[in-house]
Amino acid sequence: MYAILDIETTGLSPAREKITEIAIFLHDGTKITDEYSTLINPERKIPYSITQMTGINNRMVENSPRFFEVARKIVEFTEGVIIVGHNVRFDYGFIRQEFLRLGFDFQRETLDTVKVSRKLIPGHPSYSLGKLCKSLCIDNHARHRAAGDALATVKLFELLLSIDPALYEVKQKRTARIR
Repeated sequence: MYAILDIETTGLSPAREKITEIAIFLHDGTKITDEYSTLINPERKIPYSITQMTGINNRMVENSPRFFEVARKIVEFTEGVIIVGHNVRFDYGFIRQEFLRLGFDFQRETLDTVKVSRKLIPGHPSYSLGKLCKSLCIDNHARHRAAGDALATVKLFELLLSIDPALYEVKQKRTARIR
């Protein structure tokens, strides 16, 4: 099982910034089996430049749950699965930092679709999610929104699995040993 996810944030530094949106798609290696998505109140102002990029503004998040209110759901959705993301270190770093602020050491195995894409589909001029999806004809009508980017990552992940089905088998064996 995989938890394919994406987040939006108030900036680039997990130590100083906060999550404003998260989307998680559970995937069994063939299809989406469950999903969770929510805006998150970062308990700070969202910079104008971030609002320009994501469309998420302070009014949108003011009545949204704070991270501690969704933390349990995130734990439940990611327990015993591999977190998949495009440049997953960014998303995972923010999630880990949010949990550290709550006094919890959140640790999961991760898989980065950037690294796997470079290996399985070499030769692209860019491996950014937007440019790679465009060159692979993967639609993303909600770029820089968590659900849109996570769903595009799902489609990319499924393409990568179709190229190398052993990717699923190897990861499943590693997960079985971890449990």
